[in-house]
Amino acid sequence: MKKVLGIFGLLVAICVATAIAEPKFFAAYNVQNQAMWIGLFGIISIGVAFVIITGGIDLSIGSVIGLVASLLPHALNAWHWSPAAALVGVMALSVGIGLLHGLLITKMRLQPFVVTLCGLLFYRGLARWMTGDETQGFGAQFDGLRSIATGKLPLVGGYMLPYPFLVMLVIALLAAVLLNRTVFGRYLLALGRNEQAARYSGINTDRMVILSYVLCAVLAGGVGGILYLFFQESVQPDAHGNFYELYAIAAAVLGGCSLRGGEGSIVGVILGAALITVLYNAGNILGIPTTLEFATMGFVILAGAIVDETVRRLAAARQRRREGR
Repeated sequence: MKKVLGIFGLLVAICVATAIAEPKFFAAYNVQNQAMWIGLFGIISIGVAFVIITGGIDLSIGSVIGLVASLLPHALNAWHWSPAAALVGVMALSVGIGLLHGLLITKMRLQPFVVTLCGLLFYRGLARWMTGDETQGFGAQFDGLRSIATGKLPLVGGYMLPYPFLVMLVIALLAAVLLNRTVFGRYLLALGRNEQAARYSGINTDRMVILSYVLCAVLAGGVGGILYLFFQESVQPDAHGNFYELYAIAAAVLGGCSLRGGEGSIVGVILGAALITVLYNAGNILGIPTTLEFATMGFVILAGAIVDETVRRLAAARQRRREGR
């Protein structure tokens, strides 16, 4: 809770400071644009949070998004699949990717870093090969599908709430219930804190790991990939989704997910995604060079890791002092 309150306070401070420097920060168009990107980044960040909570990592998210976003229009236009069949197909592909990652990590005992790094390369190459490395899009067709990501819910004062933000809120609510109010969530947190102890307690740790990677692939690659495609309308198989895993990991770490596993908050993850989006937007509004974007992401992840380690050491020292008494 302290981490969540801290990130919320930082988010509010940045918003207020940016608005004072540039009042257009709270203009309707800018707020709607930020809400759109918070929704998109929030969805993929929730997916990766489930993996990080287990003590794992998924570096393939961006490539999975690129693969899904490339194959969906290709299936519609080149293979002439129906919209329902194409959507079911790419979602099934996302489930298969998550299942593959989980099985390689649990049954083959491969490191998550290695498995997902190889996935990052493999899925990107697969997307380019299957589409002939050509730009994929909808053209003037399938407006009904695109409205999922481009539609907006009218609010007061000329403000509108993008549909992806609403989708993120629904997913966040379900994820919070799953993590905090179910046996699955308790098992997932126990696995991240101490895998050996969780296994001795009777928890099927392999099943938990597999399910976490399936959830990550479905949310980040499946749902996220589809919404990114609908929003941008066309994609380049060789570039779409590049570095999105950095945003997701940074948001999860900022939101209180420990890279060692065993800790995480869905509310914190959403606030982390919001903070990253606001930082990027504030940089654009205030004229900070966009070339510093990835430097900012690297600094954010490093700062989150340093804070997490510092808090852990202080807590351990406090516990030792109590035991010494």
